[in-house]
Amino acid sequence: MYDINKIREDFPILSRKVYDRPLVYLDNAATTQKPRAVIDAMTEEYFNVNANVHRGVHYLSQQATDLHEAARERVRRFINAEKTEEIIFTRGTTESLNLVASSFAEQFMKEGDEVIVSVMEHHSNIVPWQLQAERRGIRLRVIPMTDDGRLRIDKYEQLFSDRTKIVSVVHVSNALGTINPVGDIIRIAHEHGVPVMIDGAQSTPHFKVNVQKLDCDFFAFSGHKMYGPTGIGVLYGKEQWLEQMPPYQGGGEMIDRVTFEHTTFERLPFKFEAGTPDYVATHGLACAADYLESLGMDNISAHEHELTRHAMEKLGAIDGLEIYGKTVAAQAETHDAVISFNLFNTSSSSGTPDAKPVHHLDVGTLLDRLGIAVRTGHHCAQPLMDRLGILGTVRASFALYNTKEEIDVLAEGIARVAKMF
Repeated sequence: MYDINKIREDFPILSRKVYDRPLVYLDNAATTQKPRAVIDAMTEEYFNVNANVHRGVHYLSQQATDLHEAARERVRRFINAEKTEEIIFTRGTTESLNLVASSFAEQFMKEGDEVIVSVMEHHSNIVPWQLQAERRGIRLRVIPMTDDGRLRIDKYEQLFSDRTKIVSVVHVSNALGTINPVGDIIRIAHEHGVPVMIDGAQSTPHFKVNVQKLDCDFFAFSGHKMYGPTGIGVLYGKEQWLEQMPPYQGGGEMIDRVTFEHTTFERLPFKFEAGTPDYVATHGLACAADYLESLGMDNISAHEHELTRHAMEKLGAIDGLEIYGKTVAAQAETHDAVISFNLFNTSSSSGTPDAKPVHHLDVGTLLDRLGIAVRTGHHCAQPLMDRLGILGTVRASFALYNTKEEIDVLAEGIARVAKMF
């Protein structure tokens, strides 16, 4: 049984007040709150096990190493990777994407080669490839989308050429909540002999991910978006690709033998993990995975789909409110845990909304004074905002601990704000 009241007790911050109002936290696509189990586990390690990993012969170092490597195995099981060697710890999705863009391009791409991305990408999956374009002369090809927020798979198939070397796309749009058909995207790419990188920052916290079933070649996600600590992330990569790619950074930990004349590198995954890792955060990430699976990813997904359905119903009834990707958002199989919207002024004499929306920052600021935390702006997806013809949106994003009652508070707050314009 999914006991939402018991679950909320695991998250101390949810009981606090802001501006003398109960906190309604709906900014989960930016970062999630942390359960006591994660916080306690990290505190316990700092108090009793803190020591640098891998290089120490003393007891604490060995114990910390055991926890760190156990976390790697825990992550492997969580996404069903084949081998622990395919699990690389990074600082987050952004670093994982940068690692692949840099190392893959260095090994496999030359001037005129192409990478396929989509119009929905977070800047973290655009800018690293643009940097490679400037350095190596590669080219970005972009999958367009429909007006209702679906990728044009027919146009995607037409983007391939003999210069296409990799596809790098987002699993779930952080700005629209669209669940992209990555299975089809991967299959089509593999038919052309092209590997695929998936940005899983917004999918991993919400539903079960199986990288072997997806057959993706790379998959990236962050700890802080799945109820774990900040500053820790994961890159999964198929061994066959990681073995061929050069290190992303140099330093301690990732070396085998160093002389002034030549350096040889460690085996996977350590070749890509230069410097002291955040071994306490990896333990926290493992505990977050434990917490999610204790609730059941299918249960979490069902709960969040019901929240999204309820929010669509409540927000859709507000005059002057436009939800972006509304058609997609109405379908659970193609949308997940995000509603992105703007308010339009409905006070004109004609009774029709003005063409220009109320500024999203104004809406978000007023909701904040009601104790409602949402995100405003372009959500690090400016090309997507350009495609929609807007500067930004208000984004409400849901998590396993949110309730229908909180959605009702959001709807009431928006209705109250709408009357001010």
